Amino acid sequence: MSTYQTSLTVLEELFQRDYQFVLSTCKNNMPSSRCVDTYYSDGSFWIVTYAKSQKVTEIMHNPYVSLCSNLFRFSGKAYNCGHPLQEENAAIRSELIKAFEPWYFKHNDEGDQAMCYVKVELEHGFFFKDGKGYEVDFLAQEAKEFPFKTDIMLLN
Repeated sequence: MSTYQTSLTVLEELFQRDYQFVLSTCKNNMPSSRCVDTYYSDGSFWIVTYAKSQKVTEIMHNPYVSLCSNLFRFSGKAYNCGHPLQEENAAIRSELIKAFEPWYFKHNDEGDQAMCYVKVELEHGFFFKDGKGYEVDFLAQEAKEFPFKTDIMLLN
């Protein structure tokens, strides 16, 4: 298995679940950040949100975003993929409902046409697991693996 394929497996192990990141967007050259729940699937992070929210409005003007949490960092382009009940969202909807089961229907009204999914297609990222760090260029489909030990205490 190539280092890139290994890194994708580690991504799934770490993030194919409800995982909170700080999502940063940009408006008029000013960063704007907020915490979001994400789910990783097939090279992208997914966010369940509202089309009229500040983050989606900013993404529509500038799709470049970053995600950061606990020394993990990613950058890429984000897209409003539309309402959850659109036919093209059927497969990811099933995954998101399962991943966000404790709160998906409590906090989301699929009867509201402004509900949407945002997809963050990854371009670059850094993450680590089990003493190994991964620096990934998703566009070139290349990854570097290296010994990684943090001496920073993370409080969760």
